[in-house]
Amino acid sequence: MKDDNNALNKAFGFAVRVVKLHQFLSKEHKEYVLSKQVLRSGTSIGANINEAQAGQSKADFIAKMSIASKEARETKYWIALLCETNYLDQNDHHVKTLLEQSEELIKILTSIVKTAQQNAKIKI
Repeated sequence: MKDDNNALNKAFGFAVRVVKLHQFLSKEHKEYVLSKQVLRSGTSIGANINEAQAGQSKADFIAKMSIASKEARETKYWIALLCETNYLDQNDHHVKTLLEQSEELIKILTSIVKTAQQNAKIKI
């Protein structure tokens, strides 16, 4: 997916990796509960960013981007839990970059939400 929205592009790329992670955990480890959680939250990030672009108001935009930020945090939590329970190796390059990507998304989305909130206050 190529879009002018950098956050959406990053979230889409991250979601593709999360889907592949879910496939790996399901096939290799027969792990279905935690992998389903990370799949849901990891793919929800981009979906909420996409919905925010069509927000009906500034408040709607902020709400959807806030949800995307929360989903990014949740995804990072699930990946960390999968590491701590030995389903994933936190020293593996792929796992490290997934955690880095989730942190990057959290920072981007937090910044977008804060800026949008400040801009909304100025216009009121």
